[in-house]
Amino acid sequence: MDGTIRCSANYVPLTPISFLERSAVAHADRPALVDGSRRFTWRETRGRCLRLASALAQLGIIRGDVVSVLARNIPAMYELHFGAPMAGAVLCTMNTRHDSATLSVLLKHSGARVFFVDHPFLEVAMGSLKLMSEANQAPPPLLVVISEFPSAGDSPGSLEYEDLLRRANPNFEIRWPADECDPISLNYTSGTTSSPKGVVYSHRGAYLKAIAAVLLSNVPAAPVYLWTVPMFHCNGWCMAWGVAAQAGTSICLRQHGVTNMGGAPTVLNTIANSPEAEQRRRNRAPATGKVVRVVTGGAPPPAEVLFKMEELGFEVTHSYGLTETYGGATVCAWKAEWDALPALERARVKARQGLQHVALEAVDVKDPATMESVPADGRTMGEVMFRGNTVMSGLCRRMAPVGDLAVRHSDGYIELKDRSKDIIISGGENISTIEVEAALYGHAAVLEAAVTPCAFVKLREGARVGADELIAFCRSRLPRYMAPRTVVFVEELPKTSTGKTQKFVLRDKARAMGPPAASSDDGASDSLSLSQAFIRCCSSCH
Repeated sequence: MDGTIRCSANYVPLTPISFLERSAVAHADRPALVDGSRRFTWRETRGRCLRLASALAQLGIIRGDVVSVLARNIPAMYELHFGAPMAGAVLCTMNTRHDSATLSVLLKHSGARVFFVDHPFLEVAMGSLKLMSEANQAPPPLLVVISEFPSAGDSPGSLEYEDLLRRANPNFEIRWPADECDPISLNYTSGTTSSPKGVVYSHRGAYLKAIAAVLLSNVPAAPVYLWTVPMFHCNGWCMAWGVAAQAGTSICLRQHGVTNMGGAPTVLNTIANSPEAEQRRRNRAPATGKVVRVVTGGAPPPAEVLFKMEELGFEVTHSYGLTETYGGATVCAWKAEWDALPALERARVKARQGLQHVALEAVDVKDPATMESVPADGRTMGEVMFRGNTVMSGLCRRMAPVGDLAVRHSDGYIELKDRSKDIIISGGENISTIEVEAALYGHAAVLEAAVTPCAFVKLREGARVGADELIAFCRSRLPRYMAPRTVVFVEELPKTSTGKTQKFVLRDKARAMGPPAASSDDGASDSLSLSQAFIRCCSSCH
């Protein structure tokens, strides 16, 4: 239309930095961070982030440089989510479970100039820097130690976080992004199915996803947010910025009148199966009396776990996504007509992945060969694909296949069935490991389950059940061909730090244990080794 222009009066590059700026003015004295006896208001948090940005500039950081951090959910980790981009840098958060070898590879790959390290991880961090020096392939980044009790003996030649802030300029001029598509963070995938991949987030995408996360999580103004999701994972599902948008209080404690939190289904499973005395005081925020709202994602949640959380009084929202989509990309938006369903059926519906959130353009289930949408019949499987502003920058202009298989229901909601690498084919039929796992979770003795295609099961404490009973239980709930033929009981299931079961570890461990002993029965002995179970299952299913 004639007469329209884009200028500084009607256009400013989107960036989460603006959330901090607003909260520091509108809610200056409201608590922003609580960590034990330490408390910082929003005014103080902005001041510390400015000093952090100044310190980075004094260390020679320029626009586009990568600043890495290896830390728990502590104030410094939160401050880096603003201080690094305020200096024009790209924040790269590292998984706290990485070993020195992996860290050295990722530090080299990212080109990190400065490496902030929380003191409990100093030894593994020093090991990674030593490996980089010995390889002589790239100069190691400058080490900054985040000390609980600052000491000159933290690490020879290293700098200390609080000391840097004390010596920095409190009036540093923020380096706002020149373009909202400039990178704000670099996140490495967890590597559940392959080697970690570097995923770039933009200021624009982070801004939009933070707002979407607040909306889909039902986060009110001034929330008290418990940090159960690691901030290193998709920048805490982008809630590191979302909490600032709502001028909330970030809690680095177990209890503090919490109103909102997030966590993988394994976190919910831990809550649902905790001692009864603890459950009584967890279902409502102690200080407010309000229901605690929980967002779960990272893996499809079993309906039984959602049902138990609802029984305890938690309000659970299910979101689904991946690192490439800034964390959660869909939400199972609740429909009023579902309120009349029986409780367990409500939980099964809530376990669906739903529709795209408000900042994403589209999610679809397509045939990857033809790129045609699958019928909305709740049966035909295809690959989940995303398009929109909160898809990683490298794929922002086209569909991004993610390797997850799903179906579309008649109402447009999608339901995840499996990862393409995990789907089982038996007699020409596709078997969803997620559906088999959901059936196993329905047994009172089962605490956790993973199907690979063998059923690896962790029992509840004190529970006793045989493999034949579990197989029969699954056959009563599933078509016979879908029921597992073998059950292996384990003490723990291998998981990533974000709660996802590492099925490739189970498969590799089974293969490594050698050839199986002879066995003839169609059921399963309770004492099957992993290799026996794996080979018998695979020979019968493929």
